[in-house]
Amino acid sequence: MTHTWPEHLAVGAVRFARPTARYDDVLAFYADDLGLPVLARWRDHDGYDGVVLGLPGTPVHMEITQHGTPPRIPAPHPENQLVLYLRGPEARDAAVRRLEERGHRPVAPANPYWDRHGAVLFEDPDGWLVVLAPWVFGSDPQPGDARTDGA
Repeated sequence: MTHTWPEHLAVGAVRFARPTARYDDVLAFYADDLGLPVLARWRDHDGYDGVVLGLPGTPVHMEITQHGTPPRIPAPHPENQLVLYLRGPEARDAAVRRLEERGHRPVAPANPYWDRHGAVLFEDPDGWLVVLAPWVFGSDPQPGDARTDGA
């Protein structure tokens, strides 16, 4: 299956944004523990603290913001996920080792899809899930069973 980007939608970058009430802990998890590069960071910009983290490829970013007194975030939910599609089991295992060396432990997925396909999940300080999948979605075959239901 081949997908092409719509010609009328000239997107130059993509940013995913989400709130947190644990800014410093979440920043440490993503920047220090997971090792994502910090592209921008601010404090009290129009009442917001925030950070923009680079994801694979420079045009893909994740923004974490904190706002309000006290800051509030939605309750954790198993569908709140950052899925990092890694280049094979060795890459997944290296990322798992890094997080475990920094004191994090894998968590069981709510969706059995991830177990069937060899992914390992961790929670960030807000309870959002980081999925380390051992294949590049859309270009590599999925490990595990022969089903083709994408996540």
